[in-house]
Amino acid sequence: MKTVLHKSNTRGHANHGWLNSHHTFSFAGYHDPNRMHFGVLRVLNDDQVAPGQGFGTHPHDNMEIISIPLEGDLEHKDSMGNTTVIKEGDVQVMSAGTGIYHSEYNKNSDKEVKFLQIWVFPKERNVEPRYDQISIREIEKANTFYQVLSPNADDDGVWVHQDAWFHLGKFDAEATDTYTLKKEGNGVYAFILDGEVEINGQKLEKRDGFGLWETDSFDFKSLTNSRVLLMEVPMALPRIGG
Repeated sequence: MKTVLHKSNTRGHANHGWLNSHHTFSFAGYHDPNRMHFGVLRVLNDDQVAPGQGFGTHPHDNMEIISIPLEGDLEHKDSMGNTTVIKEGDVQVMSAGTGIYHSEYNKNSDKEVKFLQIWVFPKERNVEPRYDQISIREIEKANTFYQVLSPNADDDGVWVHQDAWFHLGKFDAEATDTYTLKKEGNGVYAFILDGEVEINGQKLEKRDGFGLWETDSFDFKSLTNSRVLLMEVPMALPRIGG
């Protein structure tokens, strides 16, 4: 097994007033050649957007973009005609493919919105753009990891054009679980949303990131009440044409 540890306080940071963002991997003005990506996981941004503020209309292409709200309400509009609001308990996915434009704004004028912005390299280029969102209320489970994203449209959660599986878990103190990887050659990047946990003996705290690969499974223990996101992704970047 190989591992990499990214403590919360080592992340890149940018405070633009309306946006306070922490970057696990190189992004915008933050560049670290040792932290460009974890396999096909390219971006993991921990964003806080001021009341009534947000990201104006801007383009994307050939990227799988996942948003997971942690607090508040985020209003989404895109060039495919979608206008919707995502909130804590939802998961949003966009396949940018051949190209889309979108905006994301804090729906509320009296409180911040906090969400994770995640980018994953696709295994196919120039797919037809698409949008989807789900509520995880009906699939969430206590004290175990449950799936919120996969490569399969018929599975639980949203789906992406990549052999990736995301799981969320909300655990009581002393709860344990074992995660078994879905596909050979994949690794898992664990991001601690709240609390303190232990993964294969490594103690992790709020907003720490921990990557594991060249393993079939790993053991998890929640030391306090905790919330954790697991992102299983291929470790090899796709070799795909333009």
